[in-house]
Amino acid sequence: MLASQRRSVILELVQESGAVKVSDLVERLGVSDMTIRRDIERLSGDGLLERVHGGALALDGTRSSDEPGFSAKSRLQLAQKLAIGRAAARHVEAGSSIGISAGTTTYELARAVKDVPDLTVVTNSVPVAQLLHDSGTPGQTVVLTGGVRTPSDALVGPVAVAALRSLHVDILFLGAHGVEGRTGLTTPNLVEAETNRALVESARRVCLLADSSKWGTVGLSTFADLADVDLFVTDAAFPERAREAVREMVGSLEIAEA
Repeated sequence: MLASQRRSVILELVQESGAVKVSDLVERLGVSDMTIRRDIERLSGDGLLERVHGGALALDGTRSSDEPGFSAKSRLQLAQKLAIGRAAARHVEAGSSIGISAGTTTYELARAVKDVPDLTVVTNSVPVAQLLHDSGTPGQTVVLTGGVRTPSDALVGPVAVAALRSLHVDILFLGAHGVEGRTGLTTPNLVEAETNRALVESARRVCLLADSSKWGTVGLSTFADLADVDLFVTDAAFPERAREAVREMVGSLEIAEA
């Protein structure tokens, strides 16, 4: 298959499903990981799709935000997110209060704890709030912050921040667009960064949920340092060198097996 034909197939798959993973394209097209990444980079440079770590996303037609939609992001690194969510759920106790930030990995944590009774959940995620509301678990209370809704279905801005400043949770389960030793936890959305800072300040303990593809990614705005994290749950593909660096900065590193 010629390079131009291969790129046409990639673009068609992205447009059909909204998102594709590099690993799936490697298997389907029978070429190397590096070849697929170069193809995605070329298509991204031509303005035909959005390149993200681990794959590619379809464009929304307006490109008004650098933040991909919740549905598209949820298809990437799904096995890792499931494993991370289940591992983190073991730290949730009945009768406790927890915070859950917006994100597709934190959504899997919410799915894993939806049947925990007498749980109070504070969240700025519309999908998380809907999931927990629909579960109907006895004694479970969901507090949804107000705010302006982003493409990733997070509620952000002054209303969300004001609500969070009056709340206190036992443990916060926090997602991030990117994680890096020097820049810490980052997001491309400045307003979401401010809301995430308020979430961190509301928590006695902070648990970061981030799959291995997030390591080395740096968004526009830092909202927390790695030193602010008490527990970091990631997947088995997290680089060994990075594990050593993280262990020096966070309280505990936990590897979730998919």
